[in-house]
Parts: sequence; structure tokens; C-alpha cells
Amino acid sequence: MQAKKRYLILLSAGACLVLLFYLGGVQLPAASRSRHDRSRHGYRPDQPWPHFSDPLHPFLPWDHTDTEEYNLHISPTQKRDIHASVYKGKHCRMDSCFDFSRCQKNGFKVYVYPQQKGEKISESYQNILSTIEGSRFYTSDPGQACLFVLSLDTLDRDQLSPQYVHNLKTKVQNLPLWNDGRNHLIFNLYSGTWPDYTEDLGFDIGQAMLAKASISTDNFRPRFDVSIPLFSKEHPRTGGERGFLKYNSIPPFRKYMLVFKGKRYLTGIGSDTRNALYHVHNAEDVVLLTTCKHGKDWQKHKDARCDKDNAEYDKYDYKEMLHNSTFCLVPRGRRLGSFRFLEALQAACVPVMLSNGWELPFSEIIDWNTAAVIGDERLLLQIPTTVRSIHQDKILSLRQQTQFLWEAYFSSVEKIVLSTLEIIQDRVLEHGSRSSLMWNSHPGGLFALPQYSGYLGDFPFYYATLGIKPHPKFTAVIHAVSPLVSQSQPILKLLAAVAKSQYCAQIIVLWNCDKPLPAKQRWPATSVPVIVIEGENKVMSSRFLPYETIVTDAVLSLDEDTVLSTTEVDFAFTVWQSFPERLVGYPARSHFWDSNKERWGYTSKWTNDYSMVLTGAAIYHKYYHYLYTSFLPSSLKNMVDQLANCEDILMNFLVSAVTKLPPIKVTQKKQYKETMMGQSSRASRWADPDHFAQRQTCMNKFASWFGAMPLVHSQMRLDPVLFKDQVSILRKKYRDIERL
Repeated sequence: MQAKKRYLILLSAGACLVLLFYLGGVQLPAASRSRHDRSRHGYRPDQPWPHFSDPLHPFLPWDHTDTEEYNLHISPTQKRDIHASVYKGKHCRMDSCFDFSRCQKNGFKVYVYPQQKGEKISESYQNILSTIEGSRFYTSDPGQACLFVLSLDTLDRDQLSPQYVHNLKTKVQNLPLWNDGRNHLIFNLYSGTWPDYTEDLGFDIGQAMLAKASISTDNFRPRFDVSIPLFSKEHPRTGGERGFLKYNSIPPFRKYMLVFKGKRYLTGIGSDTRNALYHVHNAEDVVLLTTCKHGKDWQKHKDARCDKDNAEYDKYDYKEMLHNSTFCLVPRGRRLGSFRFLEALQAACVPVMLSNGWELPFSEIIDWNTAAVIGDERLLLQIPTTVRSIHQDKILSLRQQTQFLWEAYFSSVEKIVLSTLEIIQDRVLEHGSRSSLMWNSHPGGLFALPQYSGYLGDFPFYYATLGIKPHPKFTAVIHAVSPLVSQSQPILKLLAAVAKSQYCAQIIVLWNCDKPLPAKQRWPATSVPVIVIEGENKVMSSRFLPYETIVTDAVLSLDEDTVLSTTEVDFAFTVWQSFPERLVGYPARSHFWDSNKERWGYTSKWTNDYSMVLTGAAIYHKYYHYLYTSFLPSSLKNMVDQLANCEDILMNFLVSAVTKLPPIKVTQKKQYKETMMGQSSRASRWADPDHFAQRQTCMNKFASWFGAMPLVHSQMRLDPVLFKDQVSILRKKYRDIERL
């Protein structure tokens, strides 16, 4: 029995030893060359147990591990370890490397370090800093800041670049507020240099967040870093061109199915995919062109295909290809990102991504499967078959989404920077963050502010998506600037007419007059509540404050001397219910480009088109009150208040910038133009040439801030059905409009 136990013990011990040898837990003596081999592959004797979660590494002879080919195929994780780590804070997340307490008192405010004397700064980085300093997030007081941005140019960290800033490590460490990078954001477009182009920035970023182009998924820290697109120095600071999709062609096919035109790298990182494109090129509907003719010594490295490739390359115009192709290939270059990405988005050419391991721009918020085809570099030969199999309905949807994303987040440096800040703000104020629908549908996250409401149904953009309708009544807001001295004043007649509307829930009189509030009995008795509010500071912008007393979705904005009938009000509101995101109103104005003066002009002439409706008689969603107050800069609102003019123009700019659509003009009485301002205190103001000149100035100031002219012309006017038709007046719902 004892012998049997001994045999079992020996057998168990032997099995354990075999298992240990198999798993590598016991290290056998090895020749010096074997130890040398393992050390080259990252082996460390103080780490006896392997990490089985790591990918299996291909076998390579020891003398091949320092070659460029080896560097091309090892993983970013290995490369980071070999090159003494890209950044030490690789495990940083918001809860471990961000101080939320700095944001509690003053909200999400961003401080930009003062620019130091003698420090060079690129135009692109200056555009980034100018955008932040002109945004609603900016603060000049570091004590109020939640986030800090360096004035030292960190965009180009390629040591061979003329934009490279030397001694950045010392300069950053000497910053008094650096605090190991905590609550700091670093912008970067280019990192590393020839030949391996690592993601090393050349200084320790500590616990700072990165807003980086061409960042790999291995180095990207989810919900901490922000992946941004690679953009050129010519990328506009504000505004930017609109997308090139002018109309939706059905079926949505173009001359070419798939195109690419760009450099081919003969050696080094990024060369494999572009070198293989000629296998797919057919010179018919798949046109993939590369050239070796770049760099100083390209002829030294030219291969047998170079001359043929260069000749084929010169035959095609890149812009013509871009605008006439259904899909655009976006292969990696030396780095993971490429300028081709933004070019394809703008051209409504669906990007086909071939850059394994690239964390796509704004991946935290954007669903790229709705706007791009995500390919695999290893399956290049399957790409033509894949894109040909995509249904035309899906192609149209992809193309439309490229245009939305381009215009919402990528068309200017300003939009890229503000999107980055909004993403970080959503993390900081997580209880008030945007949903995926808000980021990925019109009008986008920059115009849908979650601080307004956490419920999508409170915004004017999502009614159709949610399958709901806006509130069935409106709140009238009458802007009063004249004292109440007579019972025959226009404001009292207007109040009575609006109160009779079946859709009126309440009337708010905004008292912006210098005289004291009239006694309650001076106001006429009505069937709806009349609330009188004293205007804040008696300024024009106060008419667009988001008053809590406005309980309906729709706001009927009225000047005190507006002349409208109950029937006109009813019809305008029924029109608005079908277009809740737009301005609906009566008096129309237009803008035009004055080529002689090279500036925008403003006209009140009755013409065949218009681009604005005056808010002296207009209906819109109350969310625009919040957007006017919270989104627009104080400089524009101060200008309006100082001039006591142009608030209606600014509101039109805002709504058109959000919707990309014109306002809607509805039918009005024939004598409207003459009676609208007649017998009132405002009549002389509208006839005053200085007043008109001010509005011209406002137009150009507003257009400058928006970066482009957002107003859109329209030739449409909506009339009631049967309006002016030769039928009995008794059959017409809005018959009183024709009698006026």
C-alpha cells in the first residue's frame, strides 16, 4: 500500500514537471546565442510567465529583427516597448487622470496659455488657438479653467520638419500649471519621423489627453484621447466649403466605381498597400493611380513599374476623378491617416478605408459604418467585388451621410476643434451628454446642445424620428418698447387678435420700455393668460432669452406695432406645424452679393425671392431662444444691443446655419407693407438711411463670424388651399385672408 502511494506521488510530480516545462514556467539552461535571441524579441528573465493574451509572433531569425521589413510587421505594442514607450500614461482614463473638481464650479471652461515671446507657431496651430479663444468655452482666468491647452506648437513632431519645435520637453515641464499634464489637451497632426514614423511626440505628455491624427487603436486611450482627422494647412479656419453633392441622382452611380491617385512608397512603412494597387486597377471603372516621382532621390529607388505608373498617373485629373466616382480608396500613407479621407467626404465619394489599426476620427461619437466602407489591407483584391455588391439604396445613404458629416464636423478647423471640445465636455458632464442620434443625424452635435434638455422630443429636429408632433399650441411674445398711453394703440389690437386664435396658449408681453409697467387693469381682458415681463437690461437680445414661462414648443414673435388678423395667425401656425425646425413668417427680406463693394448687401424690396423673414411677425421653435443665448458669441449680441437693431437678421442667420434651409413665407394681406409700420413709432426708423446702413454692416459682421453666408434664397410662398380659387368663399377655411 505504501509503495502504491509512493508511485502515485512520483507520477504526480513527474506530470507537474512536464506541465511546467510545457508552459515555460521552468527555464532550462540555454546557450548564449539562445539568450541573445530571446532578448532581441523582448524576453526578460524577470518575467517567467508569458502573457497569453498577446498575439503570436512570427518566427524570425535573430539577424533579421533590426531590418526595416521586421519593423514593418511587428505590432504597435512591441514597437512601443522597443522604443522606450510612446507615452507613460498609456493606462490613463478620465476617472484616473482627470480632475473633475476643476469643472464643478464654472462648468467646462478652457484656458489657453499665453504665447511666449520668440516661440514660432504654425498657421494651423494658430487657427486652433484662435478657435478656442473665440468660443463660448474660453476663459482668460486659469483659476476658472476645467481644461488647459498649450500655446507651444505641438502639431508637427517630425524632427525633419521645419515646423518642429525644439526643446519642447523642457519648455512643457517648466509650465507652472502643467501638473504632469493633468486636465491638459495636446493637439498633434504629425508624430515620429523617417523611417518608422512612430507615435512618439518627443516629450512626456504625462496625464494629458491627446487630440491626435493618425492615432492607432493600440495607442488610443478610449474615452480619454480624441482621434482627429489629418487636415492640410490650407484647411479653412471657419466656414469652409459645403459638400459637392448638389442633388441625389437615382441610381447613385457615377462614371467610376473606385478611384485613387497618390504617392507610391518604394520602401519603408506604408509601402505594401500602395505598391499592390496596380493588381486591382483596370483603367475603366476602377482607376487606382500611383507615382514614384516624389522625394529627392526617387530615381535611386525606382523599380520596373515606376515609368509606366508615372505615365498613367499624368493622364488623369484628380478632381475630375474625385467628383465622378462612387467610391474613393483611402489607403494608409507613411502614417495611418491621409488627406484623401477629408477630400473623399467633401466630394460625396464614399471612403473605402484601407488602414489597419487606424482609430477613425471622432470614433467615439460617429458611426462610420453609415458613411464609409471599412476594408482590410490584407484583402485588397476583394475590394472591387465588395463595393460592386453594395445596393444602390445603401450607396445613396452612405453618400448623404458623408455630406452631413463633412458639413457638421470636418469642413473647417473650427468645427474640428469645437467637436473635440464638445466630446470632452460630454465626458465631463456625463449626465448631460449627447446621444448617438444627436451626433449622427441632422443638425449634428454642435447645434444640438444637451444642456437644453435630455429628451430628444424637446428639440425641433427629431419629431419624425420619434414619431411625435410638437405641442399643438403656441406662446405669443410681444416686444413692447412704447409706453401705453391710449386704448387704441396697435399693441392692444394685436393682443386681442392673437388671443382669439384657437392655437394660442398664452401671451407674454416683454416690456422693454423705459417707462414703468402699466397697471394690470390697463391690459384688455382675454381668454388666454397675459403675462407681462420686464425686459432684462432693456436690450434687444432680451426678446430671445429662453424664458421659463414659455411652456409651448412654438413661439410667435411679434413687434408691438404688427398688424395681423386672427386668421393669418392661425394659418401661419398650421404651416409651422409641418416645418417645426424652420422660421415661418410674413415680412420677407433678402441678401445679395455686391460685387462693386465686395460685400454682402441687404434689401427690403419686394422681389421674386427672399432669404429672411423678420421676427416682428414670425413663428419658430423655442429651442432657438436657447441657442441664440448660449451658442452665439457675446460680441454679436452686444453689437445688436448697442445698435438696437439687427436682432432679426441674427436670428435668421442662426436658424439657416442650423437647418441649411431658407425660412418659409406665408400669405399676408395685400396692404401689409404699408400698414405694418404705419402710424407707429417705428415708421421713421425703417425709413432712416442710417438704420438701413446698420443692417448692411450687421450682415457682413455676422457672415464673418459664421465663416460663410448661411442664408439660403427661396422663391416659395405658402398659401391656403383654395386661396384665390374661383369657388364659393364659404368653402374656404381661411376665407378672411382674402377679404383683408
